[in-house]
This record gives sequence, structure tokens and C-alpha cells, in this order.
Amino acid sequence: MLCAASVTLLLNASSAGAVDKPPLEGRLEGNFTLFDPPIPVPIETFQDEEGKLRSFKEMEGQVILLNFWATWCAPCVKEMPDLDRLQAELGSDLFRVVTLSEDRAGLKKVLPFFEDKNLENLPAYVDPKGRVSRAFGLRGLPSTYLISKEGMIVGALIGPFEWDAPEVKTLVDFYTVK
Repeated sequence: MLCAASVTLLLNASSAGAVDKPPLEGRLEGNFTLFDPPIPVPIETFQDEEGKLRSFKEMEGQVILLNFWATWCAPCVKEMPDLDRLQAELGSDLFRVVTLSEDRAGLKKVLPFFEDKNLENLPAYVDPKGRVSRAFGLRGLPSTYLISKEGMIVGALIGPFEWDAPEVKTLVDFYTVK
């Protein structure tokens, strides 16, 4: 399990000396923190839109952009259409966007939100008891993590971002072809 102190240490870690350094261009530079070394994704489970328990272990083999958010978080709500567009454009057997809601009401709150906002490309995932967010040592919403095909957290960005920006696509491409 990853504790908050570990995430803080990792967020302050430098990736200097990395041989095959991922491209951090544009606004990602200075905002997206690479973890050197990457750390294993926690094993905690969360629910999908049918209430079935899921884990990141079953998503190994895909690069995952994991976004923690909530319906009551204004910056989170603002970036959801970007994440939906990113999933529409790049979503495949190699890459997926996972938006994990921290709403305590779970699917009862999230499913109507997705419908109201016309989020057609993102499946709804919820973490109503906050187990996954605690395992990640979440410091605030929105928080977004990039997980490699091997199930390793390679970096994070705490705060809102324009997720369908060209520099994000370049970073995703780096990990999907690697």
C-alpha cells in the first residue's frame, strides 16, 4: 500500500538521469511529476457502472490515465469533457482513461452526472469508501496519475489540466509504444 508520505516523497523526487526520459512538453513541463523509480499501483478495488468490483490488476497491459474527481469539485467537472474527448480519440486496447469518482453517494450520484454532461466515452467508476484514494495518498481533487502497461505509477499531476492537449497525447504515445 502506498502511504501519503510515499506519494509526497515521490512527488518531490527528480527524474534526472533517466535514460529513456518521457517527453514533458508544454504545460506538462513543471506540472506533471515523473516518479523515479515508478511504483506499483495499489491493489484496492473500486466499482464499475454496474456495481462490480474492479482493480487495476485486470487492466495490466494498458496504459491508464487515472483521474480522481467528484461531482462537487468545480475544477473536476470542468476537465471531464477533456477526459471524455481524450478517451474518444486515444482509447484502445493499449490505452484507457479511468475517471474514479470520490462521491460518497457512489453510482447514484455519478451516473446521472455522466448523463447530464453527455460523457459518452468514459465508463463510470466509483470509490465511495475512499479506499483507492487513501492507497494513493490523495492530496486533493482533481488528481491524475499515469499508470504504465506493467501496472506501475509513472507520474502524477495534482490539480486541473487540459487533458486533451497535444502534449498529453505525446506523453500517452510515449508509454503506449514503449
